[in-house]
Amino acid sequence: MTGAVADPLPPPPGGVLWSVVGDIRELLMLPPALALQVAHPAVAAGVDEYSVFRSDPWGRGERSLRSLQLWVYGGDAAAEEGRRLRELHKPIRGTDIHGHPYRALDPECYSWVHATGFPVFQHALGYLARPLTETQERQLYAEWLQVGRILGIDDRDMPQTVEEFWPYYRKRLADEVEETAVVRELIALDVTVPPPDRGPLPVRVLLGVLWPMLLPSFVRFRRFVTIGLMPPDAREAIGLDWTAQQERALRRFARVVRAVVPVLPERLRYLPLAREARRAAGLSRSVRRVR
Repeated sequence: MTGAVADPLPPPPGGVLWSVVGDIRELLMLPPALALQVAHPAVAAGVDEYSVFRSDPWGRGERSLRSLQLWVYGGDAAAEEGRRLRELHKPIRGTDIHGHPYRALDPECYSWVHATGFPVFQHALGYLARPLTETQERQLYAEWLQVGRILGIDDRDMPQTVEEFWPYYRKRLADEVEETAVVRELIALDVTVPPPDRGPLPVRVLLGVLWPMLLPSFVRFRRFVTIGLMPPDAREAIGLDWTAQQERALRRFARVVRAVVPVLPERLRYLPLAREARRAAGLSRSVRRVR
């Protein structure tokens, strides 16, 4: 509780986000979501100046994953995580490449960063799982709005229905997004990424030795899922090329993902925090809403 006002609650167990956020397929959805976020010049400027995505990409990714899972599976910790993130973003301010001043917590920036998750999830699930029904899409949006409240986003700064969201989203694509320098860096093939520094020591040592050989394949795959799983209208607005041949390759890859992931044991299919929350809620090995 904060004063007399109750903290916003996370989405309920068994909802769409409980099926999506902790599933390992989420790892494939984060790159396009991040690229769409930083296609906004103000967001790109903040990430360029303040983020450690270049020097500590694996640590940043791990922290982002944990934060996202806390919003959904964290129970009482969800609202606390939302407050922590707002405090973290308070000092982030500056001037973007067009000379416009920005603050990370400006509603225009803060709500855009959150809003991007919905169209990316909605689009990517059609490849990696199955297309959402109209009912599931509405539920996903309602749950995403609830996550926004946890992050401190005022309802007046986000469309409150799916029908209102899509015109809002298309207008922001038309008026604001562009191929920023940070977007170009996230899809570059000639960028240097440090080797993974998480996990057991023997694995880290082995990856460190093999990384010069693995890096070209890693950046090609990152570019492939970043552009391929981005909604086509966003891809077009940013100016990212995507060929029919690449689309066919993406569909082949997605067929493999759809076949393999649902039959994995829970310890491999779900990330640890999600796995623990699902077990506590009695959802382990139950029928899943998004297969």
